[in-house]
Amino acid sequence: SFSFPFSNSEGGLYVCMNTFLAFGREHVERHFRKTGQSVYMHLKRHVREKVRGASGGALPKRRNSKIFLDLDTDDDLNSDDYDYEDEAKLVIFPDHYEIALPNIEELPALVIEAVTIACDAVLSSKSPYRKQDPDTWENELPVSKYANNLTQLDNGVRIPPSGWKCARCDLRENLWLNLTDGSILCGKWFFDSSGGNGHALEHYRDMGYPLAVKLGTITPDGADVYSFQEEEPVLDPHLAKHLAHFGIDMLHTCGTENGLQDNDINDIKPRVSEWEVIQESGTKLKPMYGPGYTGLKNLGNSCYLSSVMQAIFSIPEFQRAYVGNLPRIFDYSPLDPTQDFNTQMTKLGHGLLSGQYSKPPVKSELIEQVIKEDHKPQQNGISPRMFKAFVSNSHPEFSSNRQQDAQEFFLHLVNLVERHRIGSENPSDVFRFLVEERIQCCQTRKVRYTERVDYLMQLPVAMEAATNKDELIAYELTRREAETNRRPLPELVRAKIPFSACLQAYSEPENVDDFWSSALQAKSAGVKTSRFASFPEYLVVQIKKFTFGLDWVPKKFDVSIDMPDLLDINHLRARGLQPGEEELPDISPPIVIPDDSKASDIDESSVMQLAEMGFPLEACRKAVYFTGNMGAEVAFNWIIIHMEEPDFAEPLTIPGYGGAASAGASAFGATGLDNKPPEEIVAIITSMGFQRNQAVQALRATNHNLERALDWIFGHPEFEEDSDFVIGMENNANANIISEAKPEGPRVKDGSGTYELFAFISHMGTSTMSGHYVCHIKKEGRWVIYNDHKVCASERPPKDLGYLYFYCRIPT
Repeated sequence: SFSFPFSNSEGGLYVCMNTFLAFGREHVERHFRKTGQSVYMHLKRHVREKVRGASGGALPKRRNSKIFLDLDTDDDLNSDDYDYEDEAKLVIFPDHYEIALPNIEELPALVIEAVTIACDAVLSSKSPYRKQDPDTWENELPVSKYANNLTQLDNGVRIPPSGWKCARCDLRENLWLNLTDGSILCGKWFFDSSGGNGHALEHYRDMGYPLAVKLGTITPDGADVYSFQEEEPVLDPHLAKHLAHFGIDMLHTCGTENGLQDNDINDIKPRVSEWEVIQESGTKLKPMYGPGYTGLKNLGNSCYLSSVMQAIFSIPEFQRAYVGNLPRIFDYSPLDPTQDFNTQMTKLGHGLLSGQYSKPPVKSELIEQVIKEDHKPQQNGISPRMFKAFVSNSHPEFSSNRQQDAQEFFLHLVNLVERHRIGSENPSDVFRFLVEERIQCCQTRKVRYTERVDYLMQLPVAMEAATNKDELIAYELTRREAETNRRPLPELVRAKIPFSACLQAYSEPENVDDFWSSALQAKSAGVKTSRFASFPEYLVVQIKKFTFGLDWVPKKFDVSIDMPDLLDINHLRARGLQPGEEELPDISPPIVIPDDSKASDIDESSVMQLAEMGFPLEACRKAVYFTGNMGAEVAFNWIIIHMEEPDFAEPLTIPGYGGAASAGASAFGATGLDNKPPEEIVAIITSMGFQRNQAVQALRATNHNLERALDWIFGHPEFEEDSDFVIGMENNANANIISEAKPEGPRVKDGSGTYELFAFISHMGTSTMSGHYVCHIKKEGRWVIYNDHKVCASERPPKDLGYLYFYCRIPT
């Protein structure tokens, strides 16, 4: 719950027999002190190098087959090099009295049966992550009996990254690579029932070569493998080795929708080499170890999360807010810390920054690797399963195993940080800035200036400014001719776009067809321009590479942009109303309060437009409702006015019609007019050891929201209770909320618009729905590549191919 130990870690795992939460050795005492729960099951896996006999190695032996079947481990369970012995025992705190399982005869007879049932239930239980995602784990494929001793012919066959065709016919789809001789042949009814002439099966009947892999399905996570002899899909635990025999590096390969694949081969074409360049394949990269150099395991298309979190925890404000407050956050975490955002952020941040899970191999291990001709030091990384389960909870996309947009996840994370701020501290403020929007009415020529909050700068791709247009046109003509005549495609030409052109496109005016013109008291057309009303401390720049084609198929601009190491956007500073400009009258559009029967008539299209800007969904619904469905722009103005209110993101409450009570007070009764906190909530806080006066002031400062009140208390350790003052406030029926005597306005950290690049996230693939993300971060004066669990010193950081760029303000 608080760290990343495995069952085979030095201290093993301690499972609370009351809550069934697991803890590492360094945190189990904290849980005991906090809860008083004294009975834990200690799970430990002993890993020993296998001693081979004359007959060769045996399968890994497991003394107790029921233990740990569904727990994560940082070793390969299919390895032929190790034996595994599992051990379980009960530990009674505080004396650490141990009772080995299943030998519990020393317990009183009255409890032996109950304890036995409980222990067996824990040991036979499936992993909760497998329960959450049954499609991933059910119907697991068997390991082929031919995989371990598969014969591969040394015939010099090397498989190209594209352009495949069946060796016995002209089919270019549903192709299978035989893993013995490298023949590429068409299938017939395998897996997807796609058409074919069955030549792969005929080849097996002729030659007897049993295993084949489907081309286009090969990714770093595996591939579709079929056994003709066993007549079923199978697993090949040595697939990477078998593919390497034919020149395919499985770890740098990705299947695509059209059957083509991106592959790490020296002579590949530029589109394919996007994978090679971004991951710096073909270069011997030096692994990095120690604090700040810990990787994250890929859970199956979780690289978007890993890349964003690596960049986030390279920022000092996030390090201080979470890891710097670790003792306080862990000590005051709820009874179930797996369901607390701040606890899980702190756990992940400590795992990445402490160096505890990124230790270089000892000298004896290095010697052993050399003897085995294995020159790649192992980097296990940590598994962000618990963190992903929490942050993606109830989110239809992030809770799936599909690939996602890193930019969308970044905004989702910022929203979570905003909602779960630690007291008054909010590290996401470093990204927050104000945008001044100027709209000029096309009919009256009058202008209106407004401000909105944003967290990233979206930079359009100025394709029309490409410096190699002639090459691009020639390529397109050649490509069409090659497709028509079924000849090999030409080498792709990547568009080269000057960064200055993209920056210019950002400030270009855009047409607005539907906005409220107060001069006309009606909707009108206008022209809108945007500038920075404030500059953030950390500027996140998104290159808008992704779009949709005319057929609504998502696609990606294949571009190279010369992103600068030093960025100056001071010329984009907002200027406000200029001499000679006439401002539109300050007349707001009419506010329409619908009756309760029309609450379901909210314009969902306007709601989604606002939600896509990163605002909470419930706030967007309220904005559209309270502005009478007059469009997203009018609702946006409502958001700007109300976004600092405590109940901004809480569910819509219909005034005067007995609608839903606001969140926070709804569980204990609605907030009264006298602002007196419900006694039930006060009692909960005082039962935790806090003073009544402190509880009352915290609840008043947070609109009677229990969770926020606790955060407020933790964020005000210097609070000194003034009994007379608080009692007086209790007796004042019209008292205002203490912390809001004076509105703060949007929280921004304005300063110079000069920045230095310190991190960037790159995407490989054809759309945000597929592909792979990696992150490059500049640390200690040099660039480092974070590619899932692998962390290495970067030799050629591909700064021109990034998707999200992170800039830090240069002090002046």
